[in-house]
Amino acid sequence: MNKREWAALGAGLLLGTAAALYTYQRYAAHSSSGRGDLLEMMPSDAGAVLFVNLAELRSAPFIAQLYAWAPQPQPDEDYAQFLNETDFHYERDLDHLAVAFGKAGQDSAFFAVADGKFDRQKISALATKSGSVEKHSGREIFAIPESGGPKRIYFSFLGNDRIALTDHGDLSQTLSVKKGSEGATEWRARFERLAGSPIFAVIRQDAAPGAALSSQAPGGFRSPQLSTLLDQLQWMTVAGKPENDRLRIVAEGESTSEETTRQAADLLNSILVLAEAGLNDAKTRRQLDPSLREAFLALLKGADVSKIDRGDTKSVRLAFELTPAFLESARRSSSDSPSGAPAKPAPENATHSRKGHT
Repeated sequence: MNKREWAALGAGLLLGTAAALYTYQRYAAHSSSGRGDLLEMMPSDAGAVLFVNLAELRSAPFIAQLYAWAPQPQPDEDYAQFLNETDFHYERDLDHLAVAFGKAGQDSAFFAVADGKFDRQKISALATKSGSVEKHSGREIFAIPESGGPKRIYFSFLGNDRIALTDHGDLSQTLSVKKGSEGATEWRARFERLAGSPIFAVIRQDAAPGAALSSQAPGGFRSPQLSTLLDQLQWMTVAGKPENDRLRIVAEGESTSEETTRQAADLLNSILVLAEAGLNDAKTRRQLDPSLREAFLALLKGADVSKIDRGDTKSVRLAFELTPAFLESARRSSSDSPSGAPAKPAPENATHSRKGHT
């Protein structure tokens, strides 16, 4: 049994997260309660926390368009067997998900708590057969070996409809740590600020987002100046909220230094201007599908860069919208182009280089 099968209670983590970047929620009392409970369980020493309300996204018009546009992967044989034996389908049964990412020595690690419809008996039986189970403080902790390596996935039921899992350390100890520290208060303030967003990520400076961006971005899209500025921000947040048939995305960087946020705002505006100029370049006009180019131009022109003064901290904010026209143009471009090569650089350039008119 491999890691992906059990991370479906955590690969709903990653798979659900990919879809969940485009979610919507109206926050009924139950949803609000589930959100607060899960976020309160996140460790205060995390480098980043992600929250997704999958129960609400299932009825969002934008999500329906996204699923129609996105490729539908077929489950492999092992995963299909997992689904058959547990009757768990993340796209149907996972409701709320909170994930904390951090460091365990030199390794990265995650801790997640998920709400959903779980067949506890079937999942426990399969976990016992595939791995081992121990009792700690009256709680059953299941350990599932990761195929091809020494690492394990640890999980425990916190109730019939809630499960906690991690890929490192003592799960029982993590669950028993009290969350009343000053660090937890700082996280809570950002979570409350994002209460109207059904999908969001909060990133602390410890996570070194600038260095991560520099290491992951293709060579032609790296910006050492932007990476340096990102690493000077104390906090970063990214939130998505569908509004009718479109998705509004807001990214914000927070610092105690007004000079840092001013430089970040100036740099973002400059990048957006350059991105628009690049889309108007004659070579780009020849290589890029006209409708996709127009969709990116519309996205750029609708982007907005602004500054926010909260007293103790200052923030720079980038906001833009993804529209049905954008999704349709991207879909047609990818299906019309055999290799998809001309279409891919432009989206990355646009999403990381949005122009905002303030």
